[in-house]
Amino acid sequence: MHIEPGIVDGAKIALSYATAAAAGGLALRETFNAARATGAAPVLGRAAITTGLVLTFFQILPHFPVGVSEVHFILGSTLFLLFGAAPAAIGLALGLVVQGLFFAPFDLPQYGMNVTTLLLPLFALHMLARRIIAPDTAYVDLRYSQALALSTAYQAGVVAWVGFWAFYGQGFGAANIGAVASFGAAYMVVVLIEPLVDLAVLAAAKSLRDLTSGALFERRLHRLA
Repeated sequence: MHIEPGIVDGAKIALSYATAAAAGGLALRETFNAARATGAAPVLGRAAITTGLVLTFFQILPHFPVGVSEVHFILGSTLFLLFGAAPAAIGLALGLVVQGLFFAPFDLPQYGMNVTTLLLPLFALHMLARRIIAPDTAYVDLRYSQALALSTAYQAGVVAWVGFWAFYGQGFGAANIGAVASFGAAYMVVVLIEPLVDLAVLAAAKSLRDLTSGALFERRLHRLA
């Protein structure tokens, strides 16, 4: 996952440091709350799992450049449902770091933009989940419409942030508008596929309750709020 190098450069890139700091602050708050509720060890364990999964998603799953960025199957809503907001956020942030250090060093200058683009939609998804999933509903019992809403919210947030960085860095010329539009249109593939992945993963988790009801998975996966 990366904003193409050169989209935002010079003094303008300073804004990404501020937005990344805000995203990091939200991640720390969620991590503190999760550790207080379940203990630090389960949160760290889930964070390690999500980091490995994120790196796998970025490097192995199909991904292709379109317009101002790349289309990836990030599966942000899947990570959220299985492991919770804090571990998913840590995994996304660390997965980007590892990718930049070992596989795509040209992405490191864009790290602030990329981590903002992935984390802030995750926290928006978390807020939406509280609104559309009743306290008496475990995640394994979600309907397709709920999975679609969560996935669409996350992917729409990613597209919106990519568009913001592109317009912020390159303005509103016809070529840039076209590049952003092509990127957004390509992400419709992800919006169509990810809810089905979510439901398939949740169905597997439900059938494997003995394996997925432990501390390494989100409590709401099987239990009520």
